[in-house]
Amino acid sequence: MAKSARCATRNEDYDSPMSFACKNGSCGVPCWMRKVLLAAACYHLLFAAWANFWPHLWFDWIGMERPNHPLMWRGVGLVMGVLGICFLIAARNPIQHWLVVLVGFVKFTFGIIGFGLAIYQQEIPLRAAWMMLADDLVWWYPFAAILWANVLAHTGVPPLRAEPLGITEAAGSYRLSNGMTLAEASADKLLAMVFLRHFGCTFTRQILRGLENIQHEAKLHGAELVLVHMLQNGKETQYLGERSGVIRIADPRCELYRAFGLGKGGFLELFGPHVWWRGAVAVFKGCGVGHLAGDGLQMPGAFLFHDGKIVASQRAHSAADLPNLAELFQALPLSDSRATVSA
Repeated sequence: MAKSARCATRNEDYDSPMSFACKNGSCGVPCWMRKVLLAAACYHLLFAAWANFWPHLWFDWIGMERPNHPLMWRGVGLVMGVLGICFLIAARNPIQHWLVVLVGFVKFTFGIIGFGLAIYQQEIPLRAAWMMLADDLVWWYPFAAILWANVLAHTGVPPLRAEPLGITEAAGSYRLSNGMTLAEASADKLLAMVFLRHFGCTFTRQILRGLENIQHEAKLHGAELVLVHMLQNGKETQYLGERSGVIRIADPRCELYRAFGLGKGGFLELFGPHVWWRGAVAVFKGCGVGHLAGDGLQMPGAFLFHDGKIVASQRAHSAADLPNLAELFQALPLSDSRATVSA
């Protein structure tokens, strides 16, 4: 028997995108998730009883002819009753029973579309729209929010520390693939650091396809290109292929990402219209999409790093934002710009 989820009551339970992760057999989730599922269960069970005991009542209310076979309407009620029982079970642990929430969300989505088309085509009168509101529309958003919480709970790796590393500490802790620490490497040369999304992301694949141009832009300004990725050290070579000679840093727990101010993306940042459009263009150009190889929620970015300090930054506003080193070098302070020319 699955354990019931405990309700998160402390403010810190909501601070991290991973606040819904399970610990010691229980999941700390906001109480509203359980309340939504319990309310949905009650509604669907009441609907099942109503449709079976009074199969003609709804048709009389909206002024439609009664069906010749009320058994079909009773069948709809039985399906609603089964959903109600499933929601009742899912309310014990909304994170573990995410598949039930997904089934409900799909049902609500198609219910809204079906009702809308039927009203538009005048197959049912407009006054029947209250059924769509009570049956589907009122549940759509909270179920979508629970699904998004599940994505946050099951995607990515939780950080080791509650507070992110400072830049100085991170620069002294992380090593480049050539063996130097980030602090040592940045003392000798300006570093153009490109933080990637996961290797299966079409935008990461687009960056790797144009990696020679990015390297050329970095060298043009006397900088060294450094790729930061989220795989264990050495596992990135299968994705880099012949480009594996580029300097890189492995950051599987995304601690370096956090130190540079790169967090997890929200729904619109990861799946907004702009991202879908740019993604479709990238796929059309042959970049393709691969399997998840890293934290799918992690946002990318590009930085110029010198002498242990960030001298220019380009944090992505969406998953589709690609590094623009030419623009990044233009943002350099005057003293650092002269240093890159003489390097």
